[in-house]
Amino acid sequence: MYEYIFVETSLGGVWSRPQHQETIQEYAAEGWRFVQVVPLNYDGHGKPGSFEIVFERPVKKE
Repeated sequence: MYEYIFVETSLGGVWSRPQHQETIQEYAAEGWRFVQVVPLNYDGHGKPGSFEIVFERPVKKE
């Protein structure tokens, strides 16, 4: 069985730089495995404004 976490991030823009690589590295160091990226908040031209990164890891048995 796995547990999941969803982390919102931006791929950058004109005035900001992307932070997805740092986010993936940070969560991987905590034992999370990258699963996929889900686009969110589409604008009027069909371009996503932000994204969720999906991570998973095995549930720890107590």
